[in-house]
Amino acid sequence: MAVPPELFVTPASRLNSFVAHCLHPSQKWKKEVLKTVQTVEQFLREQSFQGEHWLDQKLWVLKVVKVGSFGNGTVLRDSSEVELVMLLRGFHSFQEEARHHDDVLSLLCEKLSHCQDLLSLQLQDLRLVQGVPSAVAFTIQTWETAEPITVTIVPAYSVLGPCVPNSYPSPEVYVNLIKACGSPGHFSPSFSELQRNFVKHRPAKLKSLLRLVKHWYLECVKAWCLRAELPPLYALELLTIYAWEVGTQEKESFRLDQGLATVMSLLQNYLFLCIYWTKYYTFQDPIIEDFVRKQLKKERPIILDPADPTHNVAKGYRWDIVAQRARQCLKQDCCYVNKDPVPRWNVKEARDIQVTVEQWGFSDFIVMVNPYDSIKKVKGKIQWNLGSTALQRLSFQEPGGERQLLSSQYSLADYRVFSNTRICLLQTTSPEIQVFVKNPSGGSHAYAIYPDSFVLNLKLQIEVKEGLLREEQQLEFQGQVLQDGWSLRSYGVQDSTTLTLKKERRTLERREPSQLL
Repeated sequence: MAVPPELFVTPASRLNSFVAHCLHPSQKWKKEVLKTVQTVEQFLREQSFQGEHWLDQKLWVLKVVKVGSFGNGTVLRDSSEVELVMLLRGFHSFQEEARHHDDVLSLLCEKLSHCQDLLSLQLQDLRLVQGVPSAVAFTIQTWETAEPITVTIVPAYSVLGPCVPNSYPSPEVYVNLIKACGSPGHFSPSFSELQRNFVKHRPAKLKSLLRLVKHWYLECVKAWCLRAELPPLYALELLTIYAWEVGTQEKESFRLDQGLATVMSLLQNYLFLCIYWTKYYTFQDPIIEDFVRKQLKKERPIILDPADPTHNVAKGYRWDIVAQRARQCLKQDCCYVNKDPVPRWNVKEARDIQVTVEQWGFSDFIVMVNPYDSIKKVKGKIQWNLGSTALQRLSFQEPGGERQLLSSQYSLADYRVFSNTRICLLQTTSPEIQVFVKNPSGGSHAYAIYPDSFVLNLKLQIEVKEGLLREEQQLEFQGQVLQDGWSLRSYGVQDSTTLTLKKERRTLERREPSQLL
């Protein structure tokens, strides 16, 4: 029988001690590794790429950024991998960096292979590691470190300039990123400082939870599934941060066992994950807003990189394996207290969103809902807000789309709505129906009307709401122009039918409806 991982036999009440004594690195070891890395960083800072046959301008290293666990302060004890991003000044666009990326890698590899005299002053051994895409990786062995250290270097376009704490990129940076049309995450290294800072400045207790989750992932998932295409550690980090933000309201004091159990629970429901942040990019710019909203409509799981909206870090991996191992973890001692399961935080697979409710003739108001709440529950919140028991009809319209009826049996998630949105409330009295009218600008409105009412009656409502005189209105349905003296029912108009409104420019010939009841 296989020996269970140490984590699984650690009682939930002792997880704090487990992290402190088994996962936190010693200061002595960190200093030894960082001393070695500083030698590599100094070498990189002295490099430039000028006068090469493929390059018209000079490239030089603006800065070297430690990323990954070493950079964000969540490194595990005896970790032997260090990731560096070499930010280059001299490129003028993402596209230019992409064209020359492989050339820079080749030159960097050549420079490293000929720097033995420089590095041998402090390094015992340097060997290049082949087969690392988009990066140069090598192992180094010093007299001070017991184990070889693998260093991975990624060159990137320095698009952010000086990184000032609490500063944010201009929207233009992200607009250019979106227009560059690179493969998802290809340009993420350019935003490595933001990725690092997103984790680095979090409370120490959260970093302990991050270490615990990463230890579980490395020892209980990756070590058992060496050939599977598993998610990157960064995805697990982001999921853990999300669970802490929502589950504790970002409190610095919490129970590690509850955090671990909550993350394991979320991993079991990976097919419903839709997580994103608007810390560095927001919906203020229409190009960014449209792009992010489209990202959130794609197949889940979705965990958008908070520094790079083009990159869903959860896409394309064997989350089913991770979910299976998470289910196993929840049955172990680390998730039990006195034979009872550890309580989990109240965290859903998507963040609550702000829904602005519009109602003709009344002021807009806001309700907070979760995308996975049923529309019936949303209606209950609206009813409580209004103090009305009238029949509610809810609809919404996305830019460039058709207005849709929101059915009580579904949720906003079923309509792929995971960000702040606006919905239209129409209160009807039986047997009134709801009719959508799409105006020339592409927007639409909902109207309550009896099916046996004349088309003219609907035009009168439109005149009040749109300000377009009824004589100038032309309503069309299924290619027919609707005549004022005929009923909506005679044209086959039913509940939630969409009619098209056009501004009439000439006197139309009166025609009989082609289909009457």
